Amino acid sequence: MATLKQSGAVSALHSSNGHSVSSEPTLTQIFGSNVFSDREMKKRLPKNTYLALRKVMQGEAELTLDVANVVAEAMKVWAIEKGATHYTHWFQPLTGKTAEKHDSFLEPQADGSAIAVFSGKALIKGEPDASSFPSGGIRATFEARGYTAWDTTSPAFLKEDAAGNATLTIPTAFVSYTGEALDKKTPLLRSMEALSRQAIRVLQALGNKKARGLFPPWARNRNIS
Repeated sequence: MATLKQSGAVSALHSSNGHSVSSEPTLTQIFGSNVFSDREMKKRLPKNTYLALRKVMQGEAELTLDVANVVAEAMKVWAIEKGATHYTHWFQPLTGKTAEKHDSFLEPQADGSAIAVFSGKALIKGEPDASSFPSGGIRATFEARGYTAWDTTSPAFLKEDAAGNATLTIPTAFVSYTGEALDKKTPLLRSMEALSRQAIRVLQALGNKKARGLFPPWARNRNIS
């Protein structure tokens, strides 16, 4: 499968006088090219969907399935264009390592063909096994489930393995059936929300009625475990 370099990043073009002209991209062009960034969302999402997603990311609205479906389709097209065949919910369980649950974009059809599918439901939530994590006391089998939930404030990205195979990687939080945090991200997100809520109270008491949320500068690095 083509990697960033193999896909033409270091190829050479010929000018009209026959001389080779390097088409190697600059560092600024390479930076963030495998991230489904705000710039990429602006380019690929309808304006109303983009604005709705921005409100979700800023904590001003709940994510709807209609918005998630449009985002998932754009994300899938972007990933496939870059050579991805699978997607994964990526999370940091209480093991000191990251974990992933992989699924294919391809969905077999009755006639023997396959189509590429990625729904908003698949983007929003996954169900990796959580039976080995502390969900509290004696429990029924269904209570041993774990759920991954898309963290809209962290951008999805492409992760390449040693062979150059790309996977659409979706940052998620990981919680138990009963809501306990089973990862390192959930407590961080909850603490950020609590900090923002109390900071808004202080700002409003000081006369700032326009502030809607507080985003600490270290929040952009929350994917690093």
